[in-house]
Amino acid sequence: MESMDIYRILEHLPHRYPFLLVDRVLEVEPGRYLRGIKNVTYNEPYFTGHFPNRAIMPGVLILEALAQATGILAFVTAQSRPDDKSNYLLVGIDSVRFKRQVIPGDQLVLEVTHQKTKRGIWKFDGQATVDGKTVAGGEILCAEGRVE
Repeated sequence: MESMDIYRILEHLPHRYPFLLVDRVLEVEPGRYLRGIKNVTYNEPYFTGHFPNRAIMPGVLILEALAQATGILAFVTAQSRPDDKSNYLLVGIDSVRFKRQVIPGDQLVLEVTHQKTKRGIWKFDGQATVDGKTVAGGEILCAEGRVE
């Protein structure tokens, strides 16, 4: 299993600040599994409005972080990289549940496991944890989007 620093992540995701939500990949096994982290800081732009009196990371951004992790795993598995004509896009989420809040100072651990690929749709199980406790999880579907 290999790891990826931020510079390798930037090669495998088209996202940039303020929307890049994976800081490091701790381990990745192409075709199977990825474990990465998102360090949640008070400086995140969404905390000024969500919520001013008690900052909480929006659930949709936790899901987006998991979706970005699936994109990295898909690109690594396909041995390709995003470009002007190709990218992996989120096409569905199923059975998602939120269990706990994520606040500034937390380290969000993102774990995605490839379940199957059928007709160009990649299915992943995604789990996000903080301090070993599940904060969110569900099935994430992505597909390669091509621009001609």
